[in-house]
Amino acid sequence: MGYTREEIEKKIKEENVRFIRLQFTDLLGTIKNVEIPLSQLDKALDNKMMFDGSSIEGFVRIEESDMYLYPDLDTFVVFPWTSEKGKVARFICDIYNPDGTPFEGCPRYNLKRNLEKMEELGFDAFNIGTEPEFFLFKLDEKGDPSLELNDHGGYFDLAPTDLGENCRRDIVLELEEMGFEIEASHHEVAPGQHEIDFKYSDAVKHADDIQTFKLVVKTIARKHNLHATFMPKPLFGVNGSGMHVNMSLFKNGENAFFDPSGDLQLSKTAFQFIAGIMKHSTDFTAVTNPTVNSYKRLVPGYEAPSYVAWSASNRSPLLRIPNSRGLSTRVEVRSVDPAANPYMALSVLLAAGLDGVKNNLTPPPAVDRNIYVMTKEEREENQILDLPATLMDALSLLTKNEVIVESLGDHLFEHFIEAKEIEWDMFRTTVHPWEREQYLSMY
Repeated sequence: MGYTREEIEKKIKEENVRFIRLQFTDLLGTIKNVEIPLSQLDKALDNKMMFDGSSIEGFVRIEESDMYLYPDLDTFVVFPWTSEKGKVARFICDIYNPDGTPFEGCPRYNLKRNLEKMEELGFDAFNIGTEPEFFLFKLDEKGDPSLELNDHGGYFDLAPTDLGENCRRDIVLELEEMGFEIEASHHEVAPGQHEIDFKYSDAVKHADDIQTFKLVVKTIARKHNLHATFMPKPLFGVNGSGMHVNMSLFKNGENAFFDPSGDLQLSKTAFQFIAGIMKHSTDFTAVTNPTVNSYKRLVPGYEAPSYVAWSASNRSPLLRIPNSRGLSTRVEVRSVDPAANPYMALSVLLAAGLDGVKNNLTPPPAVDRNIYVMTKEEREENQILDLPATLMDALSLLTKNEVIVESLGDHLFEHFIEAKEIEWDMFRTTVHPWEREQYLSMY
């Protein structure tokens, strides 16, 4: 959906828009924005809005802080829940240096850079569909998140068991008003856990949509006196929240993963892409699962993958081939969690897959057994690797993988490693309640 400047100005008048948010995403995947009054719209559309990049995580040092916001006109949307006295609209922006060059630390620009490499290999599009899950917790009397769940429903439950249904329905209505095509919404396996699926799209638009989706979910949840969290594993003993990523490459309008005469009706390109994902999966995990908490989800027994394998029928491996064929043929990576920066996660997934295509890699045999009940020896016989067990293990693997490091670029890679090593050290040196419960009386 492309907008011209004139169409945007017309819609702003029709909708009584009074403020504009210029949004972008920082290194950690957090949405940032500069809000301007309508009087500054022309300046913004002329790419002359400046901000202090030194105050944003992973951007620049204080002596080189001036940066420019370039709004992407295609991302213009009016927030439907804002005041009738004057609504708020937004653009998603790319970040540029004062000399007019793209800022290499902008995650959105970095994804575009990786898509250019894809086009050099002859592909037209990298289509993405994701399944972000989230939990709803009640707010306490101060308006802060509590650990009290909003419901005790289970997979596909209905009201009255699923008390999040009204909130979820309002989220869907707001998203549809903003142009999202919602395919399904339902209660997930864990109490208080929910999933809303929206239509696939090309990689940059889909990463934008993930960020918008998170903002809408959190905003509407608060109107229901709830806190929505995309934390991967907020509760011990129940499933965590994933963000399964479905991927397909297109060439000349055709799905490059589909071959009606191929094994499983998959093309050679599809198998090469699978092999690339498999080869680099342990090394890109720091980016797709970027928090200390992410690794509490990647354990056996809670539907999240903890082993590197692929299958067309089995839901325990990292990588699954859903049944749909034709234009819907796709590869699903099940390890990714919703704490990931979507632009960076899609960059490393694309780079891994394309490395398989470029180097004509062959995947190991599919594993159609339940990996969780296999012994360590059986896993080794089937070439099944373990995913990293901690964030620090994942960071160590990331630093040694040239393909994944290059897909991030020097700026994002160096600042990501620095931020995450600090996060790990804070976790490592903190005394946790579990330790006191275990040791305070014993010793």
